Amino acid sequence: MKITIETLVKADRSKVWDAWNSPEDIKQWNSAHESWHTTASTVDLREGGSFSARMEARDGSAGFDFGGTYTRVVPGQALEYRMSDGREVSVEFTERDGGVLVRETFDAESENPAEMQRQGWQAILDNFGRHVEAKG
Repeated sequence: MKITIETLVKADRSKVWDAWNSPEDIKQWNSAHESWHTTASTVDLREGGSFSARMEARDGSAGFDFGGTYTRVVPGQALEYRMSDGREVSVEFTERDGGVLVRETFDAESENPAEMQRQGWQAILDNFGRHVEAKG
């Protein structure tokens, strides 16, 4: 099952693209809730390159690594990657009136309900949009 989420970011495409792919920016926006944060991020932005992010609860009670390998990179427009568990994700960056529509489609996993996954990924995407817009 595939799940699609999206948000309109009020910024130009180059700022949106850069914030999505910059390890320093990723550490600022990559969390679904304020009780979590990303403590480390690496990005090798090329087909066959890998990325990783370490997500941890702020109270130190839990943490996990999220990563994968890029299978398609179209600068400023699209990314596709395969997560370490084999699931696939595509991200599109489309110019719209007033900003850039970021649309993310991902394979659902089987451990959690689909709606819970959609809400979690949407919360991260919304955090991303707020981060980029706050940068100005």
